[in-house]
Amino acid sequence: MSQNIRLANAGDYPKIMEIWESAVKATHDFLAEEDFNYFKEAIPRDYLPNLEVYVMTENDEAKGFASVAEGNLEMLFIHNDNRGQGYGKKLYEFMREKTGFTKVDVNEQNPQAIGFYEKMGFKKTGRSEKDGSGKDYPLIHMSL
Repeated sequence: MSQNIRLANAGDYPKIMEIWESAVKATHDFLAEEDFNYFKEAIPRDYLPNLEVYVMTENDEAKGFASVAEGNLEMLFIHNDNRGQGYGKKLYEFMREKTGFTKVDVNEQNPQAIGFYEKMGFKKTGRSEKDGSGKDYPLIHMSL
C-alpha cells in the first residue's frame, strides 16, 4: 500500500470536506445541524485557503487531513470508514515532525479525541466556554 502525505490544493477541498463530514457525523453528535451547516460552508471558504493543509492518501484515495497554525494543531480528521486503523497516529506524527506543534484544542464533548491526544502525551491545560468561532461548544486546551 502506498501512503503519501502532501500539501493539499483547492482541488482536494471536496474530498477534504467529505472526510470532515464523515468524521464529524461520527464523533460530533453534539453539533447542532445549523452549526454543522455553518462549518461546512465556512471551512472551504474561510479556513482551508488560509491554512497549510496536508492530505493523507493511500493508493491515491484521501483518508485524512490535518493542519497546524502557530504551534497549534488546528485540524486532524480521518474518514470515518478508516478510523481505528492507525491513520490518525501516522498523520499526527507526520505533522508533529513537520511543524513541531505543542498545542491542540479539543471539543469537550468529543471524549474520543481527548483520549487520543492524551495517548499522544498531551495534558489538559485549560478550558474555554466557547469555540474559536464564538459558538457554545466548550474547548479543552491541551499541551505537550
